[in-house]
Amino acid sequence: MACALLFRLLLLMALAAPSQGNGPGPTSRLRYSRFLDPSNVIFLRWDFDLEAEIITFELQVRTAGWVGLGVTNRYTNVGSDLVVGGVLPDGNIYFSDQHLVDEDTLAEDGSQDAELQGLTEDAVYTTMRFSRPFRSCDPHDQDITSDTMRVLATYGLDDTLKLDRERTFVKSIFLLQIFHPDDLDVPEDTIIHDLEITDFLIPEDDTTYACTFLPLPIVSKKHHIYKFEPKLVHHNETMVHHILVYACGNASTLPTGISDCYGADPAFSLCSQVIMGWAVGGTSYQFPDDVGISLGTPLDPQWIRLEIHYSNFHNLPGVYDSSGIRMYYTATLRKYDMGVLQLGFFTFPIHFIPPGAESFMSYGLCKTEKFEEMNGAPVPDIQVFGYLLHTHLAGRALQAVQYKNGTQFRTICKDDSYDFNLQETRDLPHLVEIKPGDELLVECHYQTLDRDSLTFGGPSTVNEMCLVFLFYYPRNNISSCMGYPDIIYVAHEMGEEASDPMEGMMAMNNVEWTPENIKKAEKACKEAQQMVIIKTIDEIVENTTGWISEIIPTPRGPCLESSGGKVEPQDKIPAGFRAAPMALSGSETATPRHLPLAALFFGQGALSWLLATLQVGV
Repeated sequence: MACALLFRLLLLMALAAPSQGNGPGPTSRLRYSRFLDPSNVIFLRWDFDLEAEIITFELQVRTAGWVGLGVTNRYTNVGSDLVVGGVLPDGNIYFSDQHLVDEDTLAEDGSQDAELQGLTEDAVYTTMRFSRPFRSCDPHDQDITSDTMRVLATYGLDDTLKLDRERTFVKSIFLLQIFHPDDLDVPEDTIIHDLEITDFLIPEDDTTYACTFLPLPIVSKKHHIYKFEPKLVHHNETMVHHILVYACGNASTLPTGISDCYGADPAFSLCSQVIMGWAVGGTSYQFPDDVGISLGTPLDPQWIRLEIHYSNFHNLPGVYDSSGIRMYYTATLRKYDMGVLQLGFFTFPIHFIPPGAESFMSYGLCKTEKFEEMNGAPVPDIQVFGYLLHTHLAGRALQAVQYKNGTQFRTICKDDSYDFNLQETRDLPHLVEIKPGDELLVECHYQTLDRDSLTFGGPSTVNEMCLVFLFYYPRNNISSCMGYPDIIYVAHEMGEEASDPMEGMMAMNNVEWTPENIKKAEKACKEAQQMVIIKTIDEIVENTTGWISEIIPTPRGPCLESSGGKVEPQDKIPAGFRAAPMALSGSETATPRHLPLAALFFGQGALSWLLATLQVGV
C-alpha cells in the first residue's frame, strides 16, 4: 500500500510542479554569432526559442573587467537596457539587470528579468551568458522583436561599473533569424556560377546605375538555384549600394554592353521581375529546402539583367569594379519553383517627402484582382516565405499589410527600426498565404529633419524609395504591383493649381513646409485615389485604382513576469502576465526559489503525510 501511495504522490507532485523552461540551456550550442566592434574585442553568440519567447546571449569580451549587453534605439542610448556582470578578484561574481539613466549613469532595474546561466573569467576573456524574455513587464527593458535590433555592448578594464564611450558600441542585428545556414541542405552536386560586370570603370558621379544583360547557364535538364550571395571586390564594398538580378522574358530583344539602367536608352531598363537581390549590409541567402529558382525549362528565363547601383560620393577617379551575384544551383530538384513579387510606392516621378519632417508616411497599394487575367492562367495561392525591405537614407520603418474584403487581415512583414546599412533577405516565421482578390498595402515611414528641400522618389541614394520584395511559391508571371496617389488631388488639397501630374509635382515646391502643412500633405496623399500599376515578366502592364485603408497597429503581446525582484503595479499591461518558466542551474537541478509557493507547500505537506503513513504502516 505504501508503494502505491508513493507512486500517486510522485504523480501529483509532477502535475503540480511547473514545466521546465524552454530555450537553450546553460551549455547548449548557440547558433548565431557576430563581432560587435571594429577591433573584434567583443564577440556575441545568441539563440532563441520562438515558442517560449526566450532569447539566450553569450557575451565574450577581451577584458578582465566587467561586461555589459543590452538593447538601445536609433537616437540615444539614454533609457537603454543593459545587463552587466563580472568576476571579482576573489572569484565571486556580480550580475544585474540595469538601464542607462543618462549617457554615463547606470541604475538597477526594480525588476530583475535576466537569468544568469554562466559567468567566467580567464587570462584573456570575461564571458557572460544569460537568458531573458522577448517581452518583460519592466518598462526599462526593450522588447526583442522581428525588427532590426540595435544591440548595445560595453565593458570596463576593471570591476568598476563606469561607462566609457570609447568602449561602448552599437550594432544593428536581426536577432530572430529563422534559419541558420547550417540547418539547411547543401546538395552534393552544387554548381557555382557568377553573374558579374567585368572591369567596369565607376564614373566620378554620386550615383550610377550600371546595367548589362547576361545569359544564365545552359543546362540539359531542369535545375534549381538554391542560394545566392554578393560578389564584391575588396575596397569597393562601400561604393556598391545594391545588386539586383532581373529575369527577362524570352521574347525580349536585349541590347549589348554596359549602360545606364535608366538613362537615354530605355532598352537597358527592360526586364522587371526581380529573382535575386542584395543591398548594403546583407550577406548570402539560402532558400528553404523545398523551394528554388527554376532553371533550364522552356518556361524559365534564359537571360537576366544585372543592375548594380554605385554610390561614389567622394567622386573617386580610376576605380574599376567586377562586382555581381554568385549563384549556387543543383540538379537535385526542390518541390516548388519560387518567384519574387515587388510591392510598394511607384518610385518615379510622383513620390515626394517634405523637408523638416519628424514623421511622414507614404503608401503604395497593390490590388491582386487582375493577377489571373494578366498571368494567362489561374494563379495558385501565393505562399510567402521571405522578404526584403528597401528605402534609402530617410527611411525609418516599413510594413506590408494584407486585406481581405476591405478588412485588415494581418501584417505580412515589418521593420519598425529599419537601418539603411542592414538590408538583407529575411525569412518569415510562418508561411503567409495571399489569395487572388486580396489587397496588399506598403507603408513607409520617413524622417527628414536634416533636409531643407523636398526629397523626391528616384534612383539616387539621396532620393527615396519605398519597396518590399516578397519571396514566394509557386511562381507566376506577375513581377510587380505598385501604387501612387493622385498628385493632382494632393496639389489641390495643398491650395495649389495643377492640371496634370507634372504640374502637381512642381506645385509641391511652392508649399511652405510647416509642421501643419507636412501633416496636411500626408493626409492628402493617404486620402487620394491610388493608381495601381501591375506588370508581368513579359512587360505587359495593366492599371487599376483603389483607396488606402486604415492600418490598425498590432498590439504588443503579453509580457513575461519576472522571476526575481519586483514588478511595479503600473507595469502590468491589459494583456496580462505569462508565468516565468522555471530556470535550471548548471547541474540541471531546479532551485526552490523558482517554484511557486503553492507547489512548495503542497510538496512539503504531502511529504509529511507520506512519512506519517509509512510510519503507521511499519
